Amino acid sequence: MNALTKPLNATEARRTARNHILTPRLETPFHPRLVALDEVNDWYNWAGYKAPHSIFDEELEYFAIRSTAALFDISPMVKYRITGYDAERYLNRLTLRDVRKLGVNRVHYTAWCDDHGHVLDDGTLFRLGEKDFRLCCQERHLPWLLDSAFGFEVEIFEETDEIAGLALQGPTSHAVLAEAGFAGTERLKPFDIASFAHEGGAVTISRTGFTGDLGYELFVSRAAAVSLWDRLWNAGAEHGIRAIGYSALNRTRIEAGFIVANADFVTAEAALRADRVRLPDEIGLDWLVDPDKPNFNGRRAILDARRNQTLKHILVGLEIEGNISAEHAIVYHRGKREAGLVTAATWSPTAKRNIAIASLTRPYGTKFVDDLWVEIYAMRELSYQKMMKRAKIVPRPFVKLARRTVTPPGLR
Repeated sequence: MNALTKPLNATEARRTARNHILTPRLETPFHPRLVALDEVNDWYNWAGYKAPHSIFDEELEYFAIRSTAALFDISPMVKYRITGYDAERYLNRLTLRDVRKLGVNRVHYTAWCDDHGHVLDDGTLFRLGEKDFRLCCQERHLPWLLDSAFGFEVEIFEETDEIAGLALQGPTSHAVLAEAGFAGTERLKPFDIASFAHEGGAVTISRTGFTGDLGYELFVSRAAAVSLWDRLWNAGAEHGIRAIGYSALNRTRIEAGFIVANADFVTAEAALRADRVRLPDEIGLDWLVDPDKPNFNGRRAILDARRNQTLKHILVGLEIEGNISAEHAIVYHRGKREAGLVTAATWSPTAKRNIAIASLTRPYGTKFVDDLWVEIYAMRELSYQKMMKRAKIVPRPFVKLARRTVTPPGLR
């Protein structure tokens, strides 16, 4: 038995457990600025980093996204740099969309699967050069990415810690960039990328986001992160800029109909039960699949499921009566037969509707689309009250804002 497999004795085990408990969450480069603004001390773990659920007030943070400009730290988002002669061919084999159609200085949303067609994760792929890509996602996949690179001339490494990121979202987000001196951002169309000078180096700005609103994502070296925050914060003073946490962002992503890995679906690597995995078509990602491109991971299984009509689930948007959030509520058909589960829900101040995303077991959501109900338990004076509320399937997104795609964007 070698040193790698030798079991720990009791003393070593206690020491390891104690050190694990005492090991703090990592702090992003923007953490000093977030702590200075923080009023509620509501933090959570995001990929090993300390991240805020809220900074001062979830409701007001939401309205900053929809009414002015919001700054959200996306540094914990997992980032992989993929370069080399075969980078395009490798990513085309790895992901669902045709990477050959992705131009330099462009971004596209994509997903990737195992050989059984089950979704491992979704994310954004940035083409920074002909043979230079950045893949951003929710979960870590480096061992799997490296194993998948066998036979390809590529270099793959994680740059999550080295590259800091900020999401600047909201109707005045471009006004903030213009005030900060980033001339030329008005020419960025949705999913465009460009580099701009900052502190003797460069910041990469893409017209992307997770809110369904006008917005941008900025990536910079760790050393220049705080100065970038200060540059945006000072420029945004006249444009209502606010720092926000995930709770407000999550409400806007639900309005936009976006999904989150291991929230709206369980990734193939994380699933402990065979019936928890999902094909792209079962979580609303069928439009990503390009069957006309060369072979890609999971292609046969995905196309076989379509041809043989063996899909088992469907992800749908729901509008629910009342104004009480139905998060994690069970969905019933005719109030009796269990049809699925709500994966995300919120009251939408913008749509003025009680909305939800739900995973239904077919044929519910396909053949049986009417007479759906959700079972909500609401706290009423220290007692839970069960309520059965009607639900109807509606298209996503729940909120569609014209300013998200207007070029050049407005300044207010």
